[in-house]
Amino acid sequence: MKVSVDFDQCEANGICVGIAPDVFELDDEDQLHIVTAEVPEDRLADVETAVAQCPKAALRLQ
Repeated sequence: MKVSVDFDQCEANGICVGIAPDVFELDDEDQLHIVTAEVPEDRLADVETAVAQCPKAALRLQ
């Protein structure tokens, strides 16, 4: 599965980074980056949690 972010919705509050720091990161300008768009099978549960916890519903799994 792939994870993507809608930058128009993202507030860069970092909840996803706290849940899956190996998949998401915030840069020095508080811009969210997806480190690995193709989610490894063993990280899928955490990424699903990050998507569900995003307060702006800016993350998507496809």
